[in-house]
Amino acid sequence: MSAKIPEKSPEELVAAVDLGSNSFRMVIARVIQTPSGTQVQPIDTLRESVRLAAGLTQDKKLDEKSISRGLKALHRFGDRLKNFDPKQVRVVATNTLRVARNADTFIKEAEKLLGFPIEVVAGREEARLIYIGAAHDAPTCDGKRFVLDIGGGSTEFIIGDG
Repeated sequence: MSAKIPEKSPEELVAAVDLGSNSFRMVIARVIQTPSGTQVQPIDTLRESVRLAAGLTQDKKLDEKSISRGLKALHRFGDRLKNFDPKQVRVVATNTLRVARNADTFIKEAEKLLGFPIEVVAGREEARLIYIGAAHDAPTCDGKRFVLDIGGGSTEFIIGDG
């Protein structure tokens, strides 16, 4: 069971939703300004195994079962996000919704349930976001850093600096 979201000023909270090929994830975090910079403190997370990519047919269309699993998960996410301002939420979709020929139909329904627009990101942007997330959680380092993300529909290799 996820923690209850504390009653705080909405400007202090942000949310990120990742619509991946195997699972959908949502993180709600508090933004904290400290003398050493901005900190992001997760306060609520939700992960749903929707196996969206498993529902891709041979002609690259999402089947009804995978669409249903995905929309049910997003209904739950939307309940948690209903008091958020659009500037506080970013929703990104990755490989499966890049390649699905009927992704527009799914996205239209999903946006209604979530209450926020869904951005289908290109592979480079997906890799950039993965790197930022991994670098944020890792100790600081000088020089280059290698990050590998093996997802359900794609694999990203990222070499970043810092």
